[in-house]
Amino acid sequence: MAEKTLPGYMKNPQGHLVPEDSIEDIDKLRNTLVSDIISSAKLLQVQMARFKQMAVGDIDAFVDISAEQYGTKLGGKKGNLSLVSFDGRYKILMAISDTLTFDERIQIAKQLIDECIHEWTKDSDSNVKALIEHAFQTDKEGNINTGRVLGLFKLKIEDEKWQTAMEALKDSISVASSKRYMRIYEKQGDDEKYKQLSMDISAL
Repeated sequence: MAEKTLPGYMKNPQGHLVPEDSIEDIDKLRNTLVSDIISSAKLLQVQMARFKQMAVGDIDAFVDISAEQYGTKLGGKKGNLSLVSFDGRYKILMAISDTLTFDERIQIAKQLIDECIHEWTKDSDSNVKALIEHAFQTDKEGNINTGRVLGLFKLKIEDEKWQTAMEALKDSISVASSKRYMRIYEKQGDDEKYKQLSMDISAL
């Protein structure tokens, strides 16, 4: 909710109250334009949140009805699934995305990997070294890129110490949070490919 100011005044970026009669008309018009658009955008945001809540609730209810056909009931959040209309024109995908975190064992894994690199110095592929170093680089906030670290599991290295490092790395991973995503698709004319209906205002 916008903070109210005294009648006849507008607040500037520094928080100072400025008399309206000393403000240029174009500045007032710009302020009104921006405020009106933001108000409409916030209303749309609320409507979209309600739509998602309603749609996800309806899908969960449908999955429960489907499960009842087999004499069972699913508990908790429903997993990844795809729902297609009878004519195949529309498709809804529900997906769960997990946010992963690493505990102190990732440092143990990094130490073991460093020891491997040291032992392989003469024989190791320089590209593999660069890949490993890149995997453990952090961003400005000190966070490790999860995708790059998980990519280390794809390396086929038959070394006992490396395998121990991979075990420590695997054990260090835990799910911090899960978020459900819903994507809606429609077939365009006779084209067999589905096109996603964008809910991102910048993509419209």
